[in-house]
Amino acid sequence: MTASASSSSSNGRRQLHLGAFFFGVGHHLAAWRHPAVDPSAATRIEALRDWARIAEAARFDAVFFADNVGLPALPAVHLAKNSLPYPFDPLITLAALAGTTERIGLVATVSATYLPPYHLARKFATLDRVSGGRSGWNLVTSGADFEARAFGLAQQIGHAERYARAREYVDVVQGLWDTWDDDAFVHDQHGSRFFRPEGLHRLVHRGAHFSVEGALQTPRPPQGYPVLVQAGSSEDGQALAAATAELVFTAQQTVEEARAFYSGLKGRLAANGRTPEDLKILPGLSPYVGASEAEAKEKYAQLQSYIDPVLGVGLLSVFLGNVDLSGYRVDDPFPTDLPVTEGWKSRQELFNALARRENLTIRQLYERVAGARGHWTVVGTPASIADQIEHWFTTGAADGFNVLPPTLPQGLEDFARLVVPELQRRGLFRTEYTGRTLRDHLGLRRPPNPHTVQL
Repeated sequence: MTASASSSSSNGRRQLHLGAFFFGVGHHLAAWRHPAVDPSAATRIEALRDWARIAEAARFDAVFFADNVGLPALPAVHLAKNSLPYPFDPLITLAALAGTTERIGLVATVSATYLPPYHLARKFATLDRVSGGRSGWNLVTSGADFEARAFGLAQQIGHAERYARAREYVDVVQGLWDTWDDDAFVHDQHGSRFFRPEGLHRLVHRGAHFSVEGALQTPRPPQGYPVLVQAGSSEDGQALAAATAELVFTAQQTVEEARAFYSGLKGRLAANGRTPEDLKILPGLSPYVGASEAEAKEKYAQLQSYIDPVLGVGLLSVFLGNVDLSGYRVDDPFPTDLPVTEGWKSRQELFNALARRENLTIRQLYERVAGARGHWTVVGTPASIADQIEHWFTTGAADGFNVLPPTLPQGLEDFARLVVPELQRRGLFRTEYTGRTLRDHLGLRRPPNPHTVQL
């Protein structure tokens, strides 16, 4: 299969890529309060397996697990109003799902700030092996002080430094994945030669942030490298993505903003020796699907009615870098002169821009973002949602979407059962998998081992 084969249909038409983003029991802030939702489901592996099977049956490219470490530094009485979006370690969870799925990709979020690169390289090489080449690493740099304190730091490392470290971190990890030639292991029992000695390449790295010398004991991943995913939309995040990422998740509120982000990021690739086909951009999409527009709106309104104001304000505070909003009433205009923190800079920019553009109060802002934390929310019938997806996809705003079900599994089932067939009918999405690895699904080339490339 060529690198672009799975991005096109049999008639050569470009096709969407879809990720299924699992987040607690749903992306809506109040999902766990919905009477049809089992609040404990995200801590039961059998439920996670069922959700992954739903996504695989619908031919999604991948399931995606986000992560952070620790709980936000909010009072326990506030935290008690929310479910736990990241109860399990994503790598261990996806290793379990690898055994009960066959084709769907498995993308785990792991921070480059707290885990030593050797540990990460070995863990993902293992996941790629046990899944048959279906793993992806979503690189984050961790933006919250509560995460830093959980690892013994007084506060988070500065934004620019985190991304500089992350760039070097990728070099180290990929160098470790290249420890072995693809054909290094000959398993010659008669000749007493387990591997070819010349097929081993020890990494010696001396950099500004890391000093690593050694060899990975795990064979080279089946994909060469697990697919490298990145979700930062700040200037530093985009620079890192242009240099290293193969798949980017992003939060965009309008098709115009999405087009600007898409063309801007793709435009940076040439300076890094890359082509537009080397990077897929998937904005987040949170769908509320109904047989009629009225039914879809009722689904959305029902979840909105469960939002606790304390939790809504807490959500804004966390994403704005733990800014104290206690001095404001919820129906006050959202203050657009809040201090910029070293946390989630792209999300701070998005929330501030949204509040300014629409003159929102604090309550109105948290109601707008409670469903998907700033990602695009679509409410409608299967046909109307497919219309909007097609518009974004065909007008240079996206290569596909990371789907954020508002409730799990109900929101995922609705999208898989109702919207996916409509996209397939239009020739926009696969009806069967044509490859076996995540790189196959995304139409990405397999990186060669630089030690064996013939010049």
